[in-house]
Amino acid sequence: MATRENARALLIDFDGVLRHYDPAARVAVEARYDLEHDSLLDAGLSGPILTPAITGAWTRQQWLDAIGAATGAPPEAMKEWDAYRGYIDPAALAFVREVRAAGVPVALCTNATDDLEADLAVHGIAEDFDAVVNSSAVGAAKPSPEFYQAACVAVRTVPRFCLLVDDSNRNIEGARRVGIAAFRWSGASDIPYLKAALGL
Repeated sequence: MATRENARALLIDFDGVLRHYDPAARVAVEARYDLEHDSLLDAGLSGPILTPAITGAWTRQQWLDAIGAATGAPPEAMKEWDAYRGYIDPAALAFVREVRAAGVPVALCTNATDDLEADLAVHGIAEDFDAVVNSSAVGAAKPSPEFYQAACVAVRTVPRFCLLVDDSNRNIEGARRVGIAAFRWSGASDIPYLKAALGL
């Protein structure tokens, strides 16, 4: 990215960058219901269950119902497991706010279910983005070109002037294939480099 012009818009991922989860919270639910460790998350992230949920074919409740059916978890276990909505990384959020304050548009770009707006409200960050690009609303998920096209349109910036920050190599590679500069997030120590890439 050193040879590129400064990015003019930031595309930032949600889970793994802005939001994180304490694994103990969900493991505790599985233990209470005698479910195998990480079985609910593993089922939820499996292609046949995850894909329809993050491309708009299923609601979040249908996703949860499918996880329950796949694992044998009762409805009350799924309700408890889903009640924990993680926590926001204060350094990542401060970075987003600094970028916006500098006049650079920021889009939250995430593979998510249909309740993303409610999640953002719960965490008090619904107003912290110029745009929210949710795969379930787009009908296509990262790392598809269709998703990234929608993200660039949302910030009114051509791909070569957008910077994606994501925690997934697969998503990073997909963004680069369509001409978006992309950086894999590893934590707050990345922020000085990202600010420089944005000319801040």
